[in-house]
Amino acid sequence: MVGWTQAAQRLVGYSAAEVVGRSAAVLLAATEDRVKASAFSEQSSAPGSWSGSTDVRHRDGRRIDVRLYVQSLSGPDRRARWVVLATDEATLPSWATDGSGVESLPAALRLPSNLPIGVVIRDARLRCTWVNGTQGFQDGIPLQQRLGRRLTEAAPGPGTETLEALMRQVLESGVPTINVEYEAFLPTNVRREHALAASFFRLDDAQGRALGVCTVSVDVTESRQARERLAILGEASTRIGTTLDVMRTGQELADLTVPFLADFVTVDLAESVPLGKEPLARLGPQGGRIPAFCRAGLASIHQASPESLFAREKPVFVPPTSPFTSVLRSGKSHFEPILDTSPGTWLDHHDPARAEKIRAHRMHSLMVVPIHARGAVLGVAVFVRMQDRLPFEEDDLLLAEELVSWAALALDNARQYARERSAALALQRFLLPHRATVGSAVDVAWRYLPADSHHGVGGDWFDVIPLSGARVALVVGDVVGHGINAAATMGQLRTAVHTLADMDMPPDELLARLDEQVIRLAEAEADPLDPATATMAATCLYAVYDPVTRCCTMARAGHPPPAIIDPHGGVTFPDLPSGAPLGLGLVPFESVTLELPEGSVLALYTDGLVEARNQDIDVGMNRLATALAQPGLPLEDLCSSAVDTLPTRAPNDDVTLLLAQTRSLSPHQVSSWQLPDAPAVVSRARALATRQLTQWGLEHLIESTQLIVSELVTNAVRHGNGDCNSTIGLRLIRHEVLTCEVSDTSHSHPRLRHPRATDENGRGILLVKQLSHRWGTRRAPDGKLIWAEQQLTPTP
Repeated sequence: MVGWTQAAQRLVGYSAAEVVGRSAAVLLAATEDRVKASAFSEQSSAPGSWSGSTDVRHRDGRRIDVRLYVQSLSGPDRRARWVVLATDEATLPSWATDGSGVESLPAALRLPSNLPIGVVIRDARLRCTWVNGTQGFQDGIPLQQRLGRRLTEAAPGPGTETLEALMRQVLESGVPTINVEYEAFLPTNVRREHALAASFFRLDDAQGRALGVCTVSVDVTESRQARERLAILGEASTRIGTTLDVMRTGQELADLTVPFLADFVTVDLAESVPLGKEPLARLGPQGGRIPAFCRAGLASIHQASPESLFAREKPVFVPPTSPFTSVLRSGKSHFEPILDTSPGTWLDHHDPARAEKIRAHRMHSLMVVPIHARGAVLGVAVFVRMQDRLPFEEDDLLLAEELVSWAALALDNARQYARERSAALALQRFLLPHRATVGSAVDVAWRYLPADSHHGVGGDWFDVIPLSGARVALVVGDVVGHGINAAATMGQLRTAVHTLADMDMPPDELLARLDEQVIRLAEAEADPLDPATATMAATCLYAVYDPVTRCCTMARAGHPPPAIIDPHGGVTFPDLPSGAPLGLGLVPFESVTLELPEGSVLALYTDGLVEARNQDIDVGMNRLATALAQPGLPLEDLCSSAVDTLPTRAPNDDVTLLLAQTRSLSPHQVSSWQLPDAPAVVSRARALATRQLTQWGLEHLIESTQLIVSELVTNAVRHGNGDCNSTIGLRLIRHEVLTCEVSDTSHSHPRLRHPRATDENGRGILLVKQLSHRWGTRRAPDGKLIWAEQQLTPTP
């Protein structure tokens, strides 16, 4: 033995002074091992290596079971030299000897018998004096270039300077440095990195003086690649599927894999996937036509991706005979490590444009991986190498399939969400008004913004409902929650409001009935085993405006108060009792009636327009008031101005704004009379109506109106309370239609009957229904009112 390390002293207990200069056989515990060692040293003059297990004797006499690695060294002379590496097997876990879990050990300790080990012996000036043959294959430095030179002389560069500094530190301190990874010094035309892990030990002579440094290197390229693959798979969990946008997910997959795995990547989805439709279980020719794809992801090592025939978000077509269609039919990956671009292949026959791109950019290796999830094929991911000279390997295909599988789950989740969202949007578009039939009462404009225009469908709703007598009902509501359930609940409440509005209920009574309806809906949806789950909440503001009196009657259920903008731009928020949200059944609701000047603007909105997480609601209401205080601005522009004041373009809650600018009917459009409650008044009522229609130029409606007036006034006289001091009211209103109203002090409402041929009564209301476009009743302050509407223009 000519050199000894501190690590060897820790292993067997002998110092350098005790063993250097003696035969290595003295350390072997068994006699037969000492004989074999002597024979090996005498016969092994040629370079080589040997490994095996044996027992060595510790200085204290005990035996140590070790694994030995004997490497022959080459030097400037032909003398045989060996370096012996020893590992105490007793100190290793059991799995270190059977090959499992080895990757968690330091590289210097992971030395299986079939692993090439590079060894370099350097003198005190760090010049290479001995080296084994494996080292040159590992780090790329030829033997003649290495011997007699320091590492920085044999392979100049910053990497070798770092390694030499570590060796000098070991030479000075004697403390080994273990498991230092570095890149091999390969020629510049080799792109693939080659990773080594080196450990440095100082060699001492018999007097304990430093003879030099022994470097032991192992190739860790595969283990590094394995770590990188694990890292990229871990990164996929955070970088793929960050949104519920299928197009964005496809791009995330492409961005993640370039340039780590491929030089050029495309992700093409079946045309049904971005739309949220069901993909086919297997995609292939349909009626002789190949389905079009949509390019969702595109990434390249070159700027602007010149290799691609199709831009992102554009349709992609594939030939009927190609690896792409075979992947779609089979659902299995196409792996072509060496891409065949020779003349006569499918490229020339079916896709010459793609063939030209492949040859122009020297694409030489191809993987086509199907994107499928839950039994459905969603598309294909294509991986190509160009500048990387090494072709794809089986491990690359496995990694690509793992990454695509991860992306497929995210794409499928996004697809299903897109399908649900499309259904919810369709439901919401169907339920919300497309245009407002407002008659002569108001002009309206509105805006509706979901909390997230891409991924959210809210429960806000609004409506403009024409009522009898030229009046109009304005309603804005907000169902708690988002998604298709909120949209469905909104539809139910909107339908209920329409039904109650047709019954001409006052706003406070309408909200009370709507509150009962919400409670019933919640109870119907509740779990019978857990009644506490019966929760459903909504807020609502309901207003009725009468253009004849210019009065607006309003009530609210836990909803923000309306804003009233007078013709001069003054903005006020009326003191309207707030009420409790719908579905709680708490305090009764109260109505408030206000008289509005003609040209006033009534603003109804949901809390998403004025509330924000980081500010008080008063700030939002002041912001809204400022935006609305713009007299003379067209209603549509005023609506846009109010919505544009939102602090962010992506609000935290749904935003709904309904603006209604009031009109009033002139005295020439309304005529009313108070008539005594007596049978003789019927003929007078007919005469008054005939004279008024003549003044309005509606002679073609005289006959039908006379019959309607006769029946309604007769009904009022017959079913009145019999008080001789009471009166019957008659009013004609000419606006979008002709409305005839008859009021009396009775609280009994007529019912539509279908009399038999022998009945003498019961045909009056049926006649009114047949002569009018619409008819109905509503409560009056001191009784009831019956009304009937006729179209001004005769129906053809």
